[in-house]
Amino acid sequence: MSLKAETDKQLIGTGLKRRTEEALANEFLRKAVSFTTDKLKTGKLQATDEFGSWEAWRERGREIRKHVVENLDYYLTQFSDNVAKAGGNVYFCSTGEEAVKTFLDIAKKRDAKLVAKGKSMVSEEIRLNHRLEEQGIEAIETDLGEYILQLAQETPSHLIIPAIHKNKQQIADLFSNEAGETFAPDTKVLAGYARGRLRNYFLEADIGLTGCNFGVAESGAITLVSNEGNGRMVSTVPPCHVVIMGMERLVPTYDDLEVMLNLLARSATGQKLTTYTSMITGPRREGELDGPEELHLIILDNGRSAQLGDPVFQEVLHCIRCAACLNACPVYRHVGGHTYGSVYSGPIGAVLTPLLQQDMKEAGQLAYASSLCGACYEACPVKIPLHDMLVQLRARKVKQGFTPLAERIAFKTFQTAFGHVKLYKLAARSAYYALKPFAKRGYLKKAPGPAAGWTQSRHFPMLAERPFRDRWSELQRELKRQPAKAASAANEADALANQEQPPQGGRQHD
Repeated sequence: MSLKAETDKQLIGTGLKRRTEEALANEFLRKAVSFTTDKLKTGKLQATDEFGSWEAWRERGREIRKHVVENLDYYLTQFSDNVAKAGGNVYFCSTGEEAVKTFLDIAKKRDAKLVAKGKSMVSEEIRLNHRLEEQGIEAIETDLGEYILQLAQETPSHLIIPAIHKNKQQIADLFSNEAGETFAPDTKVLAGYARGRLRNYFLEADIGLTGCNFGVAESGAITLVSNEGNGRMVSTVPPCHVVIMGMERLVPTYDDLEVMLNLLARSATGQKLTTYTSMITGPRREGELDGPEELHLIILDNGRSAQLGDPVFQEVLHCIRCAACLNACPVYRHVGGHTYGSVYSGPIGAVLTPLLQQDMKEAGQLAYASSLCGACYEACPVKIPLHDMLVQLRARKVKQGFTPLAERIAFKTFQTAFGHVKLYKLAARSAYYALKPFAKRGYLKKAPGPAAGWTQSRHFPMLAERPFRDRWSELQRELKRQPAKAASAANEADALANQEQPPQGGRQHD
């Protein structure tokens, strides 16, 4: 999905059906997403089996995240104080707009013209690149997947593998157009080009921008996790390092960080540990050879605090962005991330997006992009009950009156019919005659009206002419007759057996 298309066309909810149909019709996308998510899921299962006691680790991870979120004010204060003590500058921003303004103020003071970006979903959330472009500031994505999508003018379709829907030939075409020369669809060749192209941006950038996987409250350390070296280049080479983090991304201690890093790497990619795990505590100190002159930390709320204290949805803040739920979700695996129309896709996106945007009318439609199978919960390393939350979001949407009028009338009729015995019997009998004109050979191959969606990929068995409820009295009478029949048959069998047996006891005569 191009950025222009997302801006010009659909809103998240009203465009959901159309985007789904497009994704299902795109055979290449479906194969690419299914192949990669299968590989990630298999790697996770193997890594967790080898690790041992995975459920105990999951429970420990859940406890850590629960404790942090329940005491978020305390740990935010401790973390921000320690960042400041280490020489960093801390900004608390309640909205995405405020975070963008804060970043622009930092850029203005440094007269910045070029920003080198590490992977940051939060910056995608607040559409920072778009705003920087408006101000004449060039922002270059240095994560390979994000760089590919920037050239393609597309948004990420996966939390950790943003270009999951692209193949090597498509990437080679993008790089060839950018470089003005033809590249073979070879991984080493393409990675080599990207490495050489991006290295100059590291050296020339006025600001390096990253996200934050975990902030360690006891020290003020900012933890970055990556499988590419760009994270370290962005955070150490430019003279100014700006970090944007969601306010909930904290752990109390380094011991807790160890647990979360083990859970994150295995759940995300099936690795024991990601290739690069960096811990940054303040800007460059006197006598140090590398590191930025300034460190700025922007801590973003943007709808997160609205979930605090909510007995149903507070746990969504436990998420560590491993994307294991995406890899396990049968819906995501068929349609990919762009279908969701949000920076956060899959089950976590279907829950998180309407909550952060506080928009049940549009974004709330994402709650229906789920089979409610619970695979997301089984995959989640911190046991977030996303399937339960999706049901609750649907209920909230109904209560707020955002479901279509026809749907409300249909369910009201359903409630009335099932609330009265006579109406229920009448509905059961009449359903057969209502559907009979559409049936062929005992099946509905094309159901009428809103029910047509059910028969697009399956045949619906025709209802019985006589409902089971009407047959039940006859079945009861038949069941009552069975013992009598069985007793009569037993008596006849005994009598026959007695007639066939020879006399017992006396001498038999010839």
